[in-house]
Amino acid sequence: MSKEKEITTLDEILDSKYGVQGVPSREAWEQEFEAFKLGVLLEEARNKLGMTQEQLAEKCGTNKSYISRIENNASDIRLSTLMKIIQQGLGGHLKLSLEV
Repeated sequence: MSKEKEITTLDEILDSKYGVQGVPSREAWEQEFEAFKLGVLLEEARNKLGMTQEQLAEKCGTNKSYISRIENNASDIRLSTLMKIIQQGLGGHLKLSLEV
């Protein structure tokens, strides 16, 4: 048996556990994963700038617990708030992509 056959891809695991792309359970997982990635990206950017959650919150007019909830994927975030955090708080720019 070749080594390639022994490797299970992430898509195969997700297909098995949540169903193929397009089914509601898989779509829900993928949405949750994107929110998780957003929280990680914000936390990495904040850390790269040497800022605490409290400092970031002050710069963009929110509170530390809200920043923490976003970074830990425990809070939905409005696009306007996300833009304020990125632009005012982190001095960055948001780029989006859309797949259909």
